[in-house]
Amino acid sequence: MNLFDEIKKKLSHEFIDIVEWLDNTNDTIVHRFERYQNEIKNGAQLIVREGQEAVFISEGQLADVFKPGTYTLNTQNLPILSTIKGWKYGFNSPFKAEVYFVNTRLFTDEKWGTKNPFILSDERFGMVEIRAFGTYSFRVKESGKFVVNVVGTDSHFTNYEVNEHLKSLIVTRFTNTIGEANLPIEMYAANTTELSDTCQEVMQPEFGRVGIELEKFYIENVSMPEELKKEIFEYSRLDKLDMTKLSQFKTAKAIEEAAKNEGGTAGAGMGMGMGFVLAQQMGNMMNPTMRQQPVSQVQPGAVTPPPMPVQTMYHYAVSGQQQGPVPFEKLQELFANRTVNKDTLVWKQGLDTWVALKDVPELKVFLGGNTPPPLPTV
Repeated sequence: MNLFDEIKKKLSHEFIDIVEWLDNTNDTIVHRFERYQNEIKNGAQLIVREGQEAVFISEGQLADVFKPGTYTLNTQNLPILSTIKGWKYGFNSPFKAEVYFVNTRLFTDEKWGTKNPFILSDERFGMVEIRAFGTYSFRVKESGKFVVNVVGTDSHFTNYEVNEHLKSLIVTRFTNTIGEANLPIEMYAANTTELSDTCQEVMQPEFGRVGIELEKFYIENVSMPEELKKEIFEYSRLDKLDMTKLSQFKTAKAIEEAAKNEGGTAGAGMGMGMGFVLAQQMGNMMNPTMRQQPVSQVQPGAVTPPPMPVQTMYHYAVSGQQQGPVPFEKLQELFANRTVNKDTLVWKQGLDTWVALKDVPELKVFLGGNTPPPLPTV
């Protein structure tokens, strides 16, 4: 071996490169491997670790993508690059290419949110403004497509940079999806899981166009103005509460507030008076028996009087047609003007069938000169 062969041998060992990237950060997605004039020596060792992919770019074109493993760079494992270069002599001399290491691990807990409220139309509340925020997770699925479409010539590309692009995409698609859902406004906050799944399905094709996979998408909160919240809560209670009781309750609350706002002895007197009124109303609602008489008349141990007599109503038949009901006095008047007579069929509650007027005991007075006794005094 002559002197030139020795020098050539030493130079060949000296110029063998190791192309690798050790990531010591938590936010780097793409790192460009730097070499003087981007020259890579023939026979260089390429080391791609788990969670990485190496993308070769030559003269602005995507050449090759290497999965995790160790490679010796030559014409056998760089056929695309060899075709692009069109070298006659293969890799007998250094070649120029840009190498981008792409982090393919899952990036989690990335934040998104609507910077400005967006407007929705609700059938009951009209045009309303809402905001939303949450988190999402993503990973680079197609490294070559991602480098070409997103990274470009950026030598150090972080998740902060890609998040700015993704957040705009998320907010746009989220707003469209929510608008097309056409749900009642209160249902957005109650169905965040279903909405999250729907939004993820809608957004995934957009992410896929740049080589990204949207792993998870979460809507953590959908917020709206406080005034609208109060209206929604009030509206929901209307379907659940008895309207009469709700009105009584609101009246009592208004009276209570008015009493608090009055000053001095007058205010104290009003407060006491309204308290008695409220107590009476609440007592009447709770006790049906007490509802029949004033609270002041109910004494411990007192005997409750019987209920007032109920006026009897009569049905009668004229020319085969049912008429009435009418009270006793009206039926007596009809008898007097000969609209009905002693043989007219009548019926009242308690009778099993229609009977002639003359056969009803209390109506027999119509036939003679007697008059019914007066009603008992209350």
